[in-house]
Amino acid sequence: HWSVVELHLQPPPLSGDGASPSFETLKGSPAITSLTSPLQGSVDCPTLEFEYGDADGHAAELSELYSYTENLEFTTNRRCFEEDFKTQVQGKEWLELEEDAQKAYVMGLLDRLEVVSRERRLKVARAVLYLAQGTFGECDSEVDVLHWSRYNCFLLYQMGTFSAFLELLHMEIDNSQACSSALRKPAISIADSTELRVLLSVMYLLVENIRLERETDSCRWRTARETFRTELSFSMHNEEPFALLLFSMVTKFCSGLAPHFPIKKVLLLLWKVVMFTLGGFEHLQVLKVQKRAELGLPPLAEDSIQVVKSMRAASPPSYTLDLGESQLAPPPSKLRGRRGSRRQLLTKQDSLDIYNERDLFKTEEPATEEEEESAGDGERTLDGELDLLEQDPLVPPPPSQAPLSAERVAFPKGLPWAPKVRQKDIEHFLEMSRNKFIGFTLGQDTDTLVGLPRPIHESVKTLKQHKYISIADIQIKNEEDLEKCPMSLGEEVVPETPCEILYQGMLYSLPQYMIALLKILLAGAPTSKAKTDSINILADVLPEEMPITVLQSMKLGIDVNRHKEIIVKSISALLLLLLKHFKLNHIYQFEYVSQHLVFANCIPLILKFFNQNILSYITAKNSISVLDYPCCTIQDLPELTTESLEAGDNNQFCWRNLFSCINLLRLLNKLTKWKHSRTMMLVVFKSAPILKRALKVKQAMLQLYVLKLLKIQTKYLGRQWRKSNMKTMSAIYQKVRHRMNDDWAYGNGEYS
Repeated sequence: HWSVVELHLQPPPLSGDGASPSFETLKGSPAITSLTSPLQGSVDCPTLEFEYGDADGHAAELSELYSYTENLEFTTNRRCFEEDFKTQVQGKEWLELEEDAQKAYVMGLLDRLEVVSRERRLKVARAVLYLAQGTFGECDSEVDVLHWSRYNCFLLYQMGTFSAFLELLHMEIDNSQACSSALRKPAISIADSTELRVLLSVMYLLVENIRLERETDSCRWRTARETFRTELSFSMHNEEPFALLLFSMVTKFCSGLAPHFPIKKVLLLLWKVVMFTLGGFEHLQVLKVQKRAELGLPPLAEDSIQVVKSMRAASPPSYTLDLGESQLAPPPSKLRGRRGSRRQLLTKQDSLDIYNERDLFKTEEPATEEEEESAGDGERTLDGELDLLEQDPLVPPPPSQAPLSAERVAFPKGLPWAPKVRQKDIEHFLEMSRNKFIGFTLGQDTDTLVGLPRPIHESVKTLKQHKYISIADIQIKNEEDLEKCPMSLGEEVVPETPCEILYQGMLYSLPQYMIALLKILLAGAPTSKAKTDSINILADVLPEEMPITVLQSMKLGIDVNRHKEIIVKSISALLLLLLKHFKLNHIYQFEYVSQHLVFANCIPLILKFFNQNILSYITAKNSISVLDYPCCTIQDLPELTTESLEAGDNNQFCWRNLFSCINLLRLLNKLTKWKHSRTMMLVVFKSAPILKRALKVKQAMLQLYVLKLLKIQTKYLGRQWRKSNMKTMSAIYQKVRHRMNDDWAYGNGEYS
């Protein structure tokens, strides 16, 4: 079970030939040629008005549950409901019934689910699905459909529908006949997953509608929401939490034992269940504040979500390079005359470039070869820095400059983040200073400053002002104490939170879960080439009869692309949520999950994903608005024409694709932060040109996480790369949080 997601990637050879063969060979491929074209600079991309959140709008999230191939089934669901309803209720419609009559009818439906005949069971399940979809046959507008869908879902849940469908789902998962039938088929289609799709759709609609909080919700609905959250979070009737059942479906699908599983619906439901039970990004921030207060730590300096929301996308200000040179250049005393004059020439030249290009992140065409050569030249760059790579990455500035540099970094005007300093940074700074001035060290003592000059005292004072103790630091210290004194401290009391219960349930099969998710992510990435041995993620989108006209083929092509985008969106959001919650719950849980993601090649996989025209991916129009739910249930489906395929979508970007890109960048940051060996993976796989191209997208949050990834590897890319990319360096300075004494901008031993 230790098999790894095979990406067929080879690290670039450590030779000085300047070639960049990472993944499918960067140089020369049509996608990359178009990316570096001067016509596609970021000046062509307007600032994107995108608001990052837990999920898209309610209607958009519901519409992504269905593929366009499934649209005909809306009519089937309606017919099944109306046939059953007429036998039970005479002369009335669903919306005309009193609530008690509606409850009585739902009870009857659930009774009729308990029959032996699969065909009859499916018809009743479709009738329940029609109710969950909002009884659209009796509605006049999309707003009405969404309103009644939510009302019906609360009603269905209160009558025990979720528990009944959970039993049916268990039966379908264990249905060996359906599995063997799918395995024998040369091509699997949407017909092979009919029962599973109906069951998962009902469960998804219940979770998504009940999860949504509104101020107008009644007390009864609020109580139902909390009951449902508890039911999903904890083991009921000696069963595992619901999320674990869905994880087992994912691994069963990836192992090839159940190729007919509708994997998109499984992943969407899994993501929403984790979000509902553990909480979204804003709830995470609240939990973090509470946990810091419980541990006696000072409150957070800022709310990171709000800071990022208020940031603006980078544009080329006239002072960019002056700021970059004044802050990032070594002190004049350290420069020889010749090198200083070269820097002045470089400043003048780059200042001219700013006015000529008017584009902060435009790829510098003449420097492209130099970038790749310096990043991949093993003899002159990697080999030459081997000694440096083993050092602690935090090298202090010289004592004479310490107060000035500390003041400059600590109190900048207009920078978005408060600087942070770790305890080990202060210890390292004092160790270097004591070695230099006194000749011996005092270990972890950060209070005794006897024998050190006055500027060092000021520096230590400034560092301590900005010292940040994380929850992880406390958790690690507690673990060390428990290890040292197991008898006196006794067993650690671990609270049974939903996060802890989920982790305990995932623990034994965690490697398989991570590998399975990354395999599906690889299959859904637009850069992946179709291989005969790769897993088939299209079982729940391909129709029984393949299209025969050009327009039908176009529709199916859009549907398949949309299907893959939704899969990428759900996996990226799911992995990010899991990592953030596990990190808050306990740092070692986060480290264990991260380790298995890295083992399964998550880092090169994300880089492979970004090795495409990201601007094109974010602005892709793989949707047909007239076929989206709930629009398709109210209007008659138009005749398939080129105009109807393109009508209605005037958005400047695709929300789900931009959301996916930001999630994957955040995931990459989580995996590489403070991890030297993983940072070196970014360098070895030549991520700098790939990430730099993503900066063409003018969206502040995406740019921030790209710049963070560039910052951590800057010192390993060589002096030539930094010279050629001073505008990017300046953007890092402006947007990324400062860590005092961090040598990210120098890194070649210029300070000793």
